[in-house]
Amino acid sequence: MHGNGTPSDWIQRWSHLAPAGGSVLDVACGAGRHLRWMHGRGHVVTGIDRSQEALAPLAAFAETVCADIEGGPWPLPGRRFDAVIVTNYLWRPLLPTLAASVAPGGVLLYETFAAGNETVGRPARPEFLLAPGELLRACEGLRIVAFEDGWLPSPERFVQRVAAVREAPSATPPRHPLVPDRPPAAQRAA
Repeated sequence: MHGNGTPSDWIQRWSHLAPAGGSVLDVACGAGRHLRWMHGRGHVVTGIDRSQEALAPLAAFAETVCADIEGGPWPLPGRRFDAVIVTNYLWRPLLPTLAASVAPGGVLLYETFAAGNETVGRPARPEFLLAPGELLRACEGLRIVAFEDGWLPSPERFVQRVAAVREAPSATPPRHPLVPDRPPAAQRAA
């Protein structure tokens, strides 16, 4: 999951909603599995974590910010990103800041543990588990493209996850594809 280097299935599934070449913020990025994924897709990436040791190898391709986001001020005041990614991390006082950090046309991709996880493992304390509907409420002002709340079998865990966009002002209705762009059938067959 968090430290294995493989990007979350949720992040992989919805990363196409980030504007091409846009800026990406990964909060509590750890070893940078999502930074690497988004950088590989052509994005400019920024990672925040409290561990300088975890951030050090990421500095070769990412802006890194070492900060205690639970005990200190938000280190990127006023900055907005085309994608904000959070996985396996919950600090409730930061939820409004995370939503506000999504630029017009950008996306919030969030996945973390939910109530029920205490029956299958850790984390088990309520302060680390989202209550039913809590992640949806945190996305007020954003358009929900996808939301899931439930149990996943491997590894066994309860999660809530959301893909939510901040719509850019436009005269035409936005199209938020539910699947990534695919080449035409003729190109796939070649």
